Amino acid sequence: DEKEKFEPTVFRDTIVQGLNEAGNDLEAIAKFLDAAGSRLDYRRYADTLFDILVAGSMLAPGGTRIDDNDKTKMTNHCVFFADEDHDAIRNYAQVSNG
Repeated sequence: DEKEKFEPTVFRDTIVQGLNEAGNDLEAIAKFLDAAGSRLDYRRYADTLFDILVAGSMLAPGGTRIDDNDKTKMTNHCVFFADEDHDAIRNYAQVSNG
């Protein structure tokens, strides 16, 4: 029995790249997340996935982002960067509920 390595930064990089490639199209984002779910372990990296979908990158304890302002480690396709209106936030919630 080999134990699988826990690599949240690799997971983050994969998710962020896919979100950034999907652009501003929430339907494309939802399709990417759906397709990626078959090859990425969302349960194992649930906290990391939640951080990315809400804050745009991984968060350290206390809530600071762990991306060193490296654009390849963060995305603007998240709740924190969404328009501040009910419909925009609801659309992001629907994407994350998939």
